[in-house]
Amino acid sequence: MVLTACGGEDDVPVLTWYINPDDGGQQALAQQCTDEAEGAYRIQTSLLPNDAPAQREQLARRLAAGDSSLDIMSIDPPFIPELAEPGFLAPVPEDVAERTTEDTLEGALAGAMWNDELVTVPFWANTQILWYRESVAEAAGLDFSEPVTWDDLIEAARDQGKYLSIQGIRAESMTVWVNSLMESQGESILVDPSAGAEELETNLESEAGQRTAEIISTIGSEQLAGPGVASLDENQSMLMFQRDNGSFMVNWPFVWPATNAAAEEGSVDADLPDDIGWAEYPRVDPDIPAAPPLGGINLGVGAESEHPELAFEAIECIVRPENQTEYFLTNGNPPSSASAFDDPAIEEDFPMAETIRDALDHAAPRPQTPYYNEISESIQLNFTPVSGVDAERTPANTAQYILDVLRGERLL
Repeated sequence: MVLTACGGEDDVPVLTWYINPDDGGQQALAQQCTDEAEGAYRIQTSLLPNDAPAQREQLARRLAAGDSSLDIMSIDPPFIPELAEPGFLAPVPEDVAERTTEDTLEGALAGAMWNDELVTVPFWANTQILWYRESVAEAAGLDFSEPVTWDDLIEAARDQGKYLSIQGIRAESMTVWVNSLMESQGESILVDPSAGAEELETNLESEAGQRTAEIISTIGSEQLAGPGVASLDENQSMLMFQRDNGSFMVNWPFVWPATNAAAEEGSVDADLPDDIGWAEYPRVDPDIPAAPPLGGINLGVGAESEHPELAFEAIECIVRPENQTEYFLTNGNPPSSASAFDDPAIEEDFPMAETIRDALDHAAPRPQTPYYNEISESIQLNFTPVSGVDAERTPANTAQYILDVLRGERLL
């Protein structure tokens, strides 16, 4: 489906921007930057599928086929190495890289790299923070002016008879959770993400991997996330958090405007937003700062694009800090630019903006490897259902599963 951003003369170069579904923000930016280009180019948008793996598949197929229409692409950070390694992405010019990343938050910048080189331009970033019901935290005696751990949350939920809102569904969100638990212990899932399929090694069998599985296993085996944990995605975990048995939740910033909208329309208690607090992502070890998940979208240019220079010119317009600010306010997706958070309007709509910005500075990308899809699906298969996760066997089984898949000895 192609949506034309703006009319123009027939001889004006047309740039196609493949966008992920949002609330119309990318389409609006396409029109705005087209208008500002004053005839230098015209941006039209083409909508990608709803879920990230399907987006990856479509982009990879088109790029591998040499499709020249891929002028600008909205790319999820985990899929960047897979597209960069075979040369499917046009190199980011040095001057463009310098201008577009001069105040990019550390986590967002890390997610735009491959082999220590900027291969995409950060657009918007995303991260999870800890949301909590203040009434439950007070009853449990938790002090959120200090960092809290997963053990703290587990004990509080257990003692209060409440549910923890996590994402227990067999989906990408499970890899997000496993990766953050590992990174929050100073350990990465992969020993060397740049290694080839035959040389790739994981750290899953380490103490950090076992501790990761232990946390997930405890929540699953004790049903601390409720009996429907296997169906908990980001939206369902938010809905559970909004109910009377809600307590603590790790989730993306979308939950704030969504909860306020629900309170206004009467589908949840009107006073619910007043009972919601926020804090940094929970730690695994009380002495090691947490490494929150990193999400978002970066912009890349296809190597076969007929207008790479114009495409990067358009990208510079799209990612200007003031445009990132507007995109946050209208679509709920946080900026990758630190200065974009300075607009007072952001704090009015998102009073937890400072916590989000800090989280993005400490966020850790998921494994940056061309084999990310195989690794992620292997983790999803082995770490779900969460009730069946075993602290010793699951990490070892997952590590072996990944190696078997990469060696062609097992199918996903």
